[in-house]
Amino acid sequence: MATRQSVETFLQRCEDTIRTSKEQMTVARKQEHYNITEYTNAMEQLEDCANDLAHLALSCNGQQREQLHRMRLQLQQIQNDMTLDENLLNEYH
Repeated sequence: MATRQSVETFLQRCEDTIRTSKEQMTVARKQEHYNITEYTNAMEQLEDCANDLAHLALSCNGQQREQLHRMRLQLQQIQNDMTLDENLLNEYH
């Protein structure tokens, strides 16, 4: 069983990753280009969080799984947004 603290720590990590990813999208949108390394790193961090979330959910109780499910939806949304932005930015170049 996952401890409450481990779930809270993980959720904080996810929130930090989402914040960083949103910052990268904002920079890319304002400048109509993006720093490929930082943008790619942010996307990789999102993927790592999503993978870790799936593993953590296996050892959680129902309430914790619900929290992780909501976080998974947020991670997927930002991943989708970044992928769409990346495709649009690549079309311009």
